[in-house]
Amino acid sequence: MFGSGALKGLRVTLREFVSTYVDDIKRIPSRYAGGREEIDQSSAGEQHGLFTIQYPEEHRKLPERFRYIPILIYDAETGEDRCTACGICAKVCPPQCIWIVRAKDESGKPVTRPAEFCIDTTICMNCGLCAEFCPFDAIKMDHNFEIATYDRMPQLLFDLKALRVPTTHYAQIRPGDWAAEQAARAAKEAEKAARDAERAAKASQQSSA
Repeated sequence: MFGSGALKGLRVTLREFVSTYVDDIKRIPSRYAGGREEIDQSSAGEQHGLFTIQYPEEHRKLPERFRYIPILIYDAETGEDRCTACGICAKVCPPQCIWIVRAKDESGKPVTRPAEFCIDTTICMNCGLCAEFCPFDAIKMDHNFEIATYDRMPQLLFDLKALRVPTTHYAQIRPGDWAAEQAARAAKEAEKAARDAERAAKASQQSSA
């Protein structure tokens, strides 16, 4: 039939149009009652109606691997920084937006922690190379992309205080990666313990002989 494709398209459009208002009615008053609701759009085939999000009252549920501004991880229990100020992240950064100053002790000797750590978010390209090359898992990519300000400087120049987050924050935004890293770390520690036990057993046998 001539024009059947156009009629089919209009039927789909009308169905989704009606579904949008049905979905709004079902979710009253949660959608407009204040607060901030997270909308999961990861499975587009299971959704109905328009895919418009009422930002900022609503926001998309971000994928776990979503990356934006880098953050520095510190241990939530001890407060110890993972960063040793080795400078590898600054060397591999394509736009060169990372500046690091290593801390010093009372005698002026450099120590393995940063005294200053700055990232210029206005030129950061969110590539994640700093996190990929960090040998101590000290840098991770955050999910927070809402960093707009009225003044570019110094608000968008993130210092050490703004970049430091606990391990609990990283575990919350990227639970899969956190679990994998913890499992790998536990396996490495178990392997080291087994090697140490084997060496101790050999030393004991040699001493007894």
